[in-house]
Amino acid sequence: MEQPRTRPPNDGPRRGGPRSAHLPPQARRGPADVHRPVPEAEQAARRVRDGRPPAPPVPPGPRLPGPRLTGLGAGLFCAAAMALSGFLDDLLFGASLTVYGVLFLPVCVLTALWVRGNDLLTAPVSLPIAFAVGLFPVADGRAGLLGRLMGLVTGLATQAGWLYGGTLIAAVIVLVRRVRWVRSRRRRD
Repeated sequence: MEQPRTRPPNDGPRRGGPRSAHLPPQARRGPADVHRPVPEAEQAARRVRDGRPPAPPVPPGPRLPGPRLTGLGAGLFCAAAMALSGFLDDLLFGASLTVYGVLFLPVCVLTALWVRGNDLLTAPVSLPIAFAVGLFPVADGRAGLLGRLMGLVTGLATQAGWLYGGTLIAAVIVLVRRVRWVRSRRRRD
């Protein structure tokens, strides 16, 4: 059974003015204005008119991407990077432990720079683990699994300078970033 309609359809303009008067400014624009870029001066005027603070100035020049990794993400990044470095070192340089140690240093720097502010203290912890993960393909493993494990222990013992040096570099970067992060939080509060 069909019910009779009790309200009139809402097809016409509303009472009290044109229909677009109740819409936000971005909805009032016509189809030609949708893809028009808004100049910086007009954006600044809108911010002042709306009572918002002006936008901070954008520093000139290109910037390097600054990914922000969580503590787990930083650990996975450095472990994957060191595993790849170990395989490439074995393939290209015949498992040179010096080349592997040199490749460890940029991974330490990138991990310390890319980890989030809240997870800064996890970066120096994950680096020695990543060093050991990447050292596994480089370790001497002619005598099977036990031989490879012995080569891993030997590689960790003989390459401790690279391990400590890279971890120390990362720790210094992390401490500097942590001090700056704490100071900026205190200024905001």
